[in-house]
Amino acid sequence: MKNTQPPRPHYNFIAIEGNIGAGKTTLCHQLAERFGCDLVLEQFTDNPFLPPFYEQPERYAFPVELFFMTERHKQLLEHFSQPDLFRSFTVADYFFVKTLLFAKNNLSEEEFRLFQRLFLVLNATFPKPDLLLYLHRPVEVLLEQIKKRGRDIEQHISPAYLTEIQDAYFDYLKAETETPVLILELGDADFQGDASAFETIAQILDVQHAPGTQFLKL
Repeated sequence: MKNTQPPRPHYNFIAIEGNIGAGKTTLCHQLAERFGCDLVLEQFTDNPFLPPFYEQPERYAFPVELFFMTERHKQLLEHFSQPDLFRSFTVADYFFVKTLLFAKNNLSEEEFRLFQRLFLVLNATFPKPDLLLYLHRPVEVLLEQIKKRGRDIEQHISPAYLTEIQDAYFDYLKAETETPVLILELGDADFQGDASAFETIAQILDVQHAPGTQFLKL
């Protein structure tokens, strides 16, 4: 019987990253439908500290970040300790280092020092992504995306907060030298509704990229 499965990308573990509302999870689902890959999707709605964090960030920043870190660690550790032999590769809608980036932005200096010590221990227990794709959109587009998907806890996110998160990502990604990092400028492109946009992204992932950061435009 002829194998009709599309050729898989050249990577065992691809992480899709981006700011809040960039479309990370949507793209992961599309890649799974195309390639039959295994998905690791963040369960952010399970964080009981997230709703009060958006109301009182100074008070709830440490528990919200600690919960995210331990849940992400648990999820990744379980996934990579029990690989699915029937799946060709893994795609995640986050990479573990985002834990540190958000924490640095949200925590006080003293809290971050403690948080970083815990992070460094946990970060050594599973593989890093072979490729990191960062979906970049302007803040005004992110706000429209957030409004459109209608999650109550996100409706009061400010442009300033999204800009801070974006800057934290860029500071980290531009300094990355070991992992191939693709920063993809999407603008307001709708890769869910536009088949050609998704095909372009799929082709980008099908190329072997050198370590370091590249900037691409869809």
